[in-house]
Amino acid sequence: MDGVKLGLVLAGGGVAGIAWETGLLLGVQDKSPDAAAALLAADVLIGTSAGSTVTAQIAGGATLQELFDAQTAAATGEIDPEVDVEVLGQMFVDAIAGSADRSEQLRALGEAAMAADTVEPAVRRAVIEARLPDRLWPERELRIPAINAQTGELRVFGSADGVELIDAVGASCAVPGVWPVVMIEGDRYMDGGMASGSNVHLAADCDVVVVLSPAADPAPNLLGGSLREEIDAMTQSRVLAIFADDAVVEAIGTNSLSPATRRPAAELGREQGRRTADEIAAFLVTA
Repeated sequence: MDGVKLGLVLAGGGVAGIAWETGLLLGVQDKSPDAAAALLAADVLIGTSAGSTVTAQIAGGATLQELFDAQTAAATGEIDPEVDVEVLGQMFVDAIAGSADRSEQLRALGEAAMAADTVEPAVRRAVIEARLPDRLWPERELRIPAINAQTGELRVFGSADGVELIDAVGASCAVPGVWPVVMIEGDRYMDGGMASGSNVHLAADCDVVVVLSPAADPAPNLLGGSLREEIDAMTQSRVLAIFADDAVVEAIGTNSLSPATRRPAAELGREQGRRTADEIAAFLVTA
């Protein structure tokens, strides 16, 4: 792949998404070490929400086995938000019902996020910090998107911004109504997956892109459209998307934020990674 710019895009999907993406990458490594090494050494890493955690972890040098063991361990530092997914879903519906304009919908979600009763920001920040083996930005290209809760604008954090990695990841993972917004440079930020669960468009400068999405194909976005549609629009890049299979979707159920989903999502992800390793390896070889 000399001269070819490779992007690895990891989409959002809660605690279950972190576990599935970790397991899938390890499963690829089990079956095709070279393909896994290529993915881990991608020129550009883009992680949204759950994906921001995993990209930061692998960019920080943690091994996939270490990360997998943490996901399948009985003990965890993750907090169970004990959310009622129906109530949360209705909050999203109510927030965006007043307008068909994407920017206005995002600002409405931001208002709901800022008004929500959640755990204290310091408590949530400690959870994010515990996830990261290295709290410094890597030298390689790592892009972490979050949404400004006040303006609805997308911001992509990187090493040149002078923002702490913990805060960038925390912002990208700040699900409205579940976790507190994250204050950065006087602005409040919420989950980077509110407009696009993957933000795959941020990899438009890459020649070849591999996307992992812990959702069933076509992975619809909260505000309309889907990952599949976003990929179809990327005519200048070759893109391979791996979506969660039926067994994973069933195991995760309706609440991907529950820590109880970690182990089954990780183990099923590893199995799926082994099954898809040859497809990924073939795609990379022809890149």
